[in-house]
Amino acid sequence: MATPRPQPAEHALNIRKPYFDLIATGSKTIEIRVGYAKIRKMAAGDQLLFHCGDDTLTTRITALAEYASFEDMLDAEDNTAIGEPGMDRDQLLAACRNIYPPAKEALGVFAIHLTRLPM
Repeated sequence: MATPRPQPAEHALNIRKPYFDLIATGSKTIEIRVGYAKIRKMAAGDQLLFHCGDDTLTTRITALAEYASFEDMLDAEDNTAIGEPGMDRDQLLAACRNIYPPAKEALGVFAIHLTRLPM
């Protein structure tokens, strides 16, 4: 007898305006977070709402990958799907480290692959 698959969960995260806008336009399809408990509860198929001020954006998680460091993540993921258009690897690394200090990076780095859902 097959075990029934649990229903997809819904999660919500706050996000900075520039990154919210990039997800809204479809140019950013990978959100980077560190391994907080609520991130570790996410799974492919789950719905992920992004909040920025009064704005909300609905996405679906298509894949989730965990890495030991931002460097490992940038080596494995499509860097053009992570940050602002034209950012090189060093700029992406600096942006990640500007948001998350080393103690947070040590929790693990997650690349959350997203697809935008219609409103």
